[in-house]
Amino acid sequence: MPPWRVVLAVSLAFPAAALSQQPAPQPPPDLVPVLTRVAEEAAVFEESIVKTLTQETLEQHSQAPARFKPRVGQKAVKPPQPVDRVRTIVSEYTVGTLKDSASHDLVEFRQVISVDGAAVQSSASARHALSLAVLSEDDRARKRMLEDFAGYGLVDIATDYGIILLAFSKRGMANMSFAEEPETKIDGMPVRSIAWMQTTATEGELEFRGKQAARIPLEGRILVRRSDFLPLRVEVWAEDDQNKTKIRDEATVVYVQSEHGFLMPASVVHRHLVNGTVTAENRYTYQPFRLFTAETDIKFGK
Repeated sequence: MPPWRVVLAVSLAFPAAALSQQPAPQPPPDLVPVLTRVAEEAAVFEESIVKTLTQETLEQHSQAPARFKPRVGQKAVKPPQPVDRVRTIVSEYTVGTLKDSASHDLVEFRQVISVDGAAVQSSASARHALSLAVLSEDDRARKRMLEDFAGYGLVDIATDYGIILLAFSKRGMANMSFAEEPETKIDGMPVRSIAWMQTTATEGELEFRGKQAARIPLEGRILVRRSDFLPLRVEVWAEDDQNKTKIRDEATVVYVQSEHGFLMPASVVHRHLVNGTVTAENRYTYQPFRLFTAETDIKFGK
């Protein structure tokens, strides 16, 4: 097992070459107005999220190997059981573009301000570092951020799930298949459930295991309010077999309409499973998003 592992949910996004290779799958006619509304919300989200800043709290629950202790008798027969470990990381968070990316896909940027309640840097310093990272000409600043996360003892780090709504742009939907599922409810509210699946090998989740990278197609379901098709929740998962071991990553992303009139992520729950057992769970929550120009002392340029 590598010392650290990072899952990028959507930053790899949708290469133009893939779009020209296959005709777009046609969704069922009943889903056309639903998917049209979802694509509209994704477009507004894409335009708006880059103008915002918030504070993200990550609570990671993972299983750490137990420390070795010399034992005798019956206790020496059983191997030491893993211990549950909880880490809490608070970060300043925003979304921007990697300048050296041919597709200019949006990705998450974060700067840690506290670990398990101990301050790492001030919010002002973190926001300044974020502004420099977003304006960087390549992705080295973002890679350093992910390495910093690993340095705080986190395992199976997941990033970019909060912006999974971007996958449902018109461009993204061009390489997806859709099927309606039975209607369900969220907090008593009737919602339509739509299963989706990426249909090209060049898209999906990008997973880094040490120095190796692998791309895995995503699938899941999107839940929209029945009355007006507003997206409320996106569920996503990806599975892969690694050396006869079944690896699964799954996440649930909850969206709410912000006071600024557009959707924003409220929470993400990501789980990493090995042969059906959860080995790490990442719980992200977000404070209300603030607009740069109106409510913060920084503004990211182009």
